[in-house]
Amino acid sequence: MESSVITQVQKEDVQVSPKAGQVSRSALKQPRSCNIFKALFCCLKVQDGPKPPQPPLPPPSQHALLESQENGTVVKPSEVSLLPELNAEDQGKVCVVIDLDETLVHSSFKPINNADFIVPVEIEGTTHQVYVLKRPYVDEFLRRMGEMFECVLFTASLAKYADPVTDLLDQGGVFRTRLFRESCVFHQGCYVKDLSRLGRDLNRTLILDNSPASYIFHPNNAIPVVSWFDDADDAELLNLLPVFEELSKAENVYTRLDQLREQ
Repeated sequence: MESSVITQVQKEDVQVSPKAGQVSRSALKQPRSCNIFKALFCCLKVQDGPKPPQPPLPPPSQHALLESQENGTVVKPSEVSLLPELNAEDQGKVCVVIDLDETLVHSSFKPINNADFIVPVEIEGTTHQVYVLKRPYVDEFLRRMGEMFECVLFTASLAKYADPVTDLLDQGGVFRTRLFRESCVFHQGCYVKDLSRLGRDLNRTLILDNSPASYIFHPNNAIPVVSWFDDADDAELLNLLPVFEELSKAENVYTRLDQLREQ
């Protein structure tokens, strides 16, 4: 497990005015860097440096549905919608896909004195404690997002870790569906969240994620967010709420996002 690491990647930053709720075009292009994650957590796009260990294969049941292209660069599941039909409560709402690690929480195998959660995870017959910190304002953020959108958790982390963390994080049942690593598309060394497989109209779908590699298939649907580790003064989620309030009223998210970027 200790040898299963992935190299650093660039991140993108979003700067949002707390008063106006505006996203600047230049902020959408600003790179950021991330520290090293264990393979248990989300897999990020590899950049420079030696080739990392191969990521684990999907579970057998999912692997049986995979089809590789001839050049071996894309492994994509069969075309089955990942989400169930909309329930009555979410009719007419925009769908927002929300990442977990370093977007809503930060997790570590190293003990953290002020951890919000400590989650036991069994790996190869041994139980390990995962220490989880909640990002500031995450509770308020999720509550408001649940009121405005159909919210879907989509993480490239393994379900054995992400599911119990989400149980503790989402006490209000904001997430209608949870999607994990096996629902991603493995593309050029990265687990990508293919929004076209959700079964939702793409012009009514958004993704909030700290890793640009996660949404490389649909960058125009993305609201990038700064990676978070332990900054107690971080207010990114709070500052993003005015942006999402605007987007919740949009008939077409592409049009509204273009308007926000131009402001």
